[in-house]
Amino acid sequence: MTTSDAAAPTRSLDRKLASILAGTYTPDDFVIADAKDGDMAFGITSAGPLVDDPSGLAGPGQYGTRESYLDAMRALLAAGAVDIMLTSAANGERLAMAGSIGDQATLAVRGNDTTDIWNSRFADYPTHPSRPFRTANLAAIRPFCDLVLYSATFNADLDRDLATAEAYARFRGDAAAAGIRHFLEVFNPNAAQRLAPEHVGAFVNDSIVRTLAGVTAAERPLFLKVAYNGSAALTELTEHDPSLVVGILGGSSGTVRDTFELLHRAEASGARIALFGRKIQRAESQLDLVRLMRPVLRGELSPADGVKAYHEALDRAGRTPKRSLTEDLQVTEPALLTE
Repeated sequence: MTTSDAAAPTRSLDRKLASILAGTYTPDDFVIADAKDGDMAFGITSAGPLVDDPSGLAGPGQYGTRESYLDAMRALLAAGAVDIMLTSAANGERLAMAGSIGDQATLAVRGNDTTDIWNSRFADYPTHPSRPFRTANLAAIRPFCDLVLYSATFNADLDRDLATAEAYARFRGDAAAAGIRHFLEVFNPNAAQRLAPEHVGAFVNDSIVRTLAGVTAAERPLFLKVAYNGSAALTELTEHDPSLVVGILGGSSGTVRDTFELLHRAEASGARIALFGRKIQRAESQLDLVRLMRPVLRGELSPADGVKAYHEALDRAGRTPKRSLTEDLQVTEPALLTE
């Protein structure tokens, strides 16, 4: 039986999306996703450093292995901590074939890898305007997974953005033919030459709505994944069309306060999904961090209290935090500091 078998029980993602779209949302319906598709971007370094200051040069013992990366996924899945596990096609296949997904979480696979996420050590690909590219073969993914992520990056450059839109159109046709659902990630511009920073939120919002205006229901994304460009920009997007469920990407690892603050502010602005990669992967205890997200979403803990509870959990487990409590209580991400 595959993870997408029609006879399988309804998974938490589908139940929660149904509640959100029906207008009966409560914080318990907020979808938490672990974005462990970093190998499609960072390669060997995706599992995170094992030493405080890795050189970056090739050599053993500096970064986690593929198996340690998979082990972290298995632990979160076994604990029932996440609604979505987002992986590369190679790792998703390994998890699915071993029966690691279970019957509650949904496996999702990264369906494309635009050049702005190519983060090989010592290369400068992300500084160049994004170009659409797809490594994954949808027909090969379909036997074990029926949900993929498609990412697009618009740079307010006519030729580049046209190529990006055309590639997304081709993908939608291929996905429909393969019987695969998708969700759409729209990154902030990575190399815009004529776009002021304060205009990024408006540009991204317009790009999303403009792109989807020509897409009928059968090919629309299940939900969105976007950067947090402030509460005003996010609220504009979530209020514009309630049928479009919006999720927030995590960005850099940041402090623990950044993680909980982003979660709190995004939910208050209408986001209903969090897809956090490095924020979870680089945590001293991934499971404790994810488990505390729900109390923050419910308002049982403030973001600051969530940080304190996380440090208490580390102390009980005998784990040494990377930062002091005082440091971890600081908000450091620019999008959060400017509000």
